[in-house]
Amino acid sequence: MSTQEREEKNFIEQIIDKDIAEGKCKKVITRFPPEPNGYLHIGHAKSILLNYGLAKKYGGQFNMRFDDTNPTKEKIEFVENIAKDVKWVGGDFGDRIFYASNYFDQMYEAAVKLIKKGLAYVDELTADQIREYRGTLTEPGKESPFRNRSVEENMELFERMKNGEFPDGSLVLRAKIDMASPNMNMRDPVIYRVAHISHHNTGDKWCIYPMYDFAHPIEDAIEGVTHSICTLEFEDHRPLYDWVVRELEYENPPKQIEFAKLYVTNVITGKRYIKKLVEDGVVDGWDDPRLVSIAALRRRGYTPESLQMFMELVGVSKAQSSVDYAMLEYCIREDLKLKKPRMMAVLDPVKLVIDNYPEGVTEMVKVPNNQENPEMGEREVPFSREIYIERDDFMIDPPKKYFRLFPGNEVRLMSAYFVKCVSYETDENGNVTVVHCTYDPETKSGTGFEGRKVKGTIHWVNADTALHVTARLYENLTDEEKGVYNEETGEMNINPNSLTICDKAVVEPSLKDAKAYDSFQFLRNGFFTVDCKDSKPDALVFNRICSLKSSYKPN
Repeated sequence: MSTQEREEKNFIEQIIDKDIAEGKCKKVITRFPPEPNGYLHIGHAKSILLNYGLAKKYGGQFNMRFDDTNPTKEKIEFVENIAKDVKWVGGDFGDRIFYASNYFDQMYEAAVKLIKKGLAYVDELTADQIREYRGTLTEPGKESPFRNRSVEENMELFERMKNGEFPDGSLVLRAKIDMASPNMNMRDPVIYRVAHISHHNTGDKWCIYPMYDFAHPIEDAIEGVTHSICTLEFEDHRPLYDWVVRELEYENPPKQIEFAKLYVTNVITGKRYIKKLVEDGVVDGWDDPRLVSIAALRRRGYTPESLQMFMELVGVSKAQSSVDYAMLEYCIREDLKLKKPRMMAVLDPVKLVIDNYPEGVTEMVKVPNNQENPEMGEREVPFSREIYIERDDFMIDPPKKYFRLFPGNEVRLMSAYFVKCVSYETDENGNVTVVHCTYDPETKSGTGFEGRKVKGTIHWVNADTALHVTARLYENLTDEEKGVYNEETGEMNINPNSLTICDKAVVEPSLKDAKAYDSFQFLRNGFFTVDCKDSKPDALVFNRICSLKSSYKPN
């Protein structure tokens, strides 16, 4: 391999290339192993696409596996949604879906093997005592008084643990490694605990459950995983991972490789924080569009292609860093801008009456579906004497360089005519209720009119045929200036303006058949998608995916 080719590959691919060249790996097998205790978020999308991408690139195999070893926090709801999210984002696992709980028998036998080798013992210390005995980063731990039980006694006690003879928390099984190790994870870690709780997959068969650090390497080894790709917080756990597969004498032990987590600015990814937001009613579920769970991003209108583009831009490295949320918005804009029709929608409408337009007449005007993509063709939109325009497209007393409607000014109605404001009406509070204009019938778009010029063009929706809809506008869920979390209280800094509901919005009638997840560009207002939960055929709800302006500049 040339130096250039090596530099173009990320560090994980270089490790795999070396393993293949040395004959250590014949078929690359990777996996995505979430614990089903919540919904997946954007950071998981990086892991999914990385693991799937490696398997695909090397002609190998990608497994979907649920690390369901902790039934106290796991639900079948999470299992079902995780499988759906993994497939949607692009992790094609086919029928290769596995559960750690399917290996509980093998894990039990693995624990017995360690006991028989003198490498595991049953401990009666309490959880607080175990923490106390473990020592500190600068002081070694001390051995449990139960550390040197005989193999026979440990076997008997472990069997009785399995048979349900002890209450929760009374006994644990610990690996016997090194209480003086500089790595805290190697100071006789707990590998089994008593928990009398029903499991979503195995029911009431077990009342003891393996700990993650013990179960995970066994799962990888059983499935023949060659490269166990995980995030950097597991780097200190790797010696324990290697110890487990070595002492259990697996013939082809998997190799753990760590990469940097994906951090996105001003978003909440912690499961306990999202759970609190859901329980407190701040958001309407794990898929609230203000969150960055995969389900929320899908509901917001993000596409698998946009997430894949985002992950390619982020890249894979060992260095921890944060990515600006604006990069994610850039990716969805790039994905949608040439694919989606550009529709006329007015979010905060005020009526405009064209006084000299014939009453009772409706004509059809031609509108390009996407000005940047002529292949998408044109559509016809109804136009008549009364239309709706955006409230901020008219001002009574405008500032300089305001080129939209104001008394005496002329603008073009997009794809229609020039109109000139002649008067307006207000309510008792001074709010504009109606704008009156006159039009010039010689200025219709597409007729070749080359007379006077206007500086402003505004969009509109025909009043008689308008569809009345709800539009939701989103900002960051957290306060950008204060940061995501309050360091003193540990609470989240919630942005009170994270959701704006435009319940008087109107759109052109061609959107009447729009269905969940259909997405469009609303001219000047951004990209929107039909909400999958709250939208109904006779009461459409649109979520804004992102605005049209980007603060992110690609390299």
